[in-house]
Amino acid sequence: MTLKNLYDAIGASYDDTIERLMSADFLLRFVRKFPDDPSFAALKDALARGSTEEAFRAAHTLKGVCANLGFTRLRETAGQLTELLRAGTLEGTESLFLKLSEEYAHLLGQIALLD
Repeated sequence: MTLKNLYDAIGASYDDTIERLMSADFLLRFVRKFPDDPSFAALKDALARGSTEEAFRAAHTLKGVCANLGFTRLRETAGQLTELLRAGTLEGTESLFLKLSEEYAHLLGQIALLD
């Protein structure tokens, strides 16, 4: 799978992301590193422990990483979760985290298919 195919498969704009980052090689390097980013695991752990502050930081970081890489759907969901956590509440986070987890797993599956 090409990098452009990956962006098509996840409903994101390859062209917008390349325009911002200026190089397909640069983008590919960071997309391949994305599965190693600790933000998702930190978010999952913080939510399990009920730590809204730590969960907020992890969700905010994940949102930023996704924004930089053009992962639109994951960024939007992480952003919604960030705003709930910013308010200092866990109410409503369970369903959003489930959605985020599904989007995250889909993205990782697509990244694994890259040439």
